[in-house]
Amino acid sequence: MSLHLNARQRAMLQEMGITVWAPVPAETAAAVGLGHPGPARGAPAPTAAMPQPAAPASVRPAAPAPARTASPASPAAAAAAPALRLHPAQALYPGADPAQVPAGLGAGWLIVTESLTPADPLGGDAGRLLDNMLRALQLHRHPRVFLAALERAGPGSDNGGTDIAAALADTVTVLGPAMVLVLGHVAARAALGRTEPLGRLRAEPHQVAGCPAVVTYDPAFLLRSQDNKAAAWADLCRALATVRTTPAARGG
Repeated sequence: MSLHLNARQRAMLQEMGITVWAPVPAETAAAVGLGHPGPARGAPAPTAAMPQPAAPASVRPAAPAPARTASPASPAAAAAAPALRLHPAQALYPGADPAQVPAGLGAGWLIVTESLTPADPLGGDAGRLLDNMLRALQLHRHPRVFLAALERAGPGSDNGGTDIAAALADTVTVLGPAMVLVLGHVAARAALGRTEPLGRLRAEPHQVAGCPAVVTYDPAFLLRSQDNKAAAWADLCRALATVRTTPAARGG
């Protein structure tokens, strides 16, 4: 196999630190400034001497990587997070008949999400989509489906991420739901104290105050990104399957 490079191509390769070991025409060598022909056919290609790293003054064993644990966000990450206000949990379907709750829905569900209208979380386009998502799971027939709405606070407000996580844990303890459904990255950050991308949080199992929790997309995002609705539905089905297979989550 022959490689034909002109003077400009060889000069560019040399600038990049790449040496081409091939016979070089005399005129090309003169133009590039090589000053010597390439190695004879069959002769071993010369190898460039690799610089040896300087020996360190002392060798210390590498410290083992710390185990990954779910911990509150660092101060820098908390400063970058939006300031939030947590509204008291409210029942979404208080008129549902407890005697008519379908089997397999557990003792109750807690939905945690950012809402533009905390007083009417099922209003507007995002609220209607949330209602459709819950109705697809037949949760509209369960009187113990609660929503803890997060609202972005005004400029200059303190970020209450850590307090929100504690308040949500208290809410879970009081309500005793079978599942905590966390919708959106803002809610996941506040509820779990985690800053990883939403895709990674969706792939992991979580707990809030000992209750199973599943993270998925929030309705407002799904309105902007229709292609993710199938993935959100898969997350909802996984949450339902968790309730049906976890004795502690099934409740009574």
